[in-house]
Amino acid sequence: MKWNLRWVAARRDIWRPTQLQAAFREVGFEPSLSKVAALWSGKPITVRLDDLDMICTALECTVADLMEAEPVATATDRGESERRVVGGGSDPSGPARPIPRPGGGTGRRSMPPN
Repeated sequence: MKWNLRWVAARRDIWRPTQLQAAFREVGFEPSLSKVAALWSGKPITVRLDDLDMICTALECTVADLMEAEPVATATDRGESERRVVGGGSDPSGPARPIPRPGGGTGRRSMPPN
């Protein structure tokens, strides 16, 4: 998710965390300045739904204005096809080469040293 708090605040001519805190107070939302600064400075890990509702009320916006979905990387984006043909030629449609298992694949485990 992309966090657009600064952009939404700028539309209301709010440029600093202290101004944002004042806007929050107008609607009865009383977060500490450190919490407001954390919301302002970057993407929060969590936001309570009650707090999100108060933020939207103070900034006269919707949740969709504050948060924007970003695409998630898929298996092919992470390079799974490159891993499939590790020693092969440039043709990814050819047969996949097996990937050796750690320990030689014998199924037996060695004994620990004494």
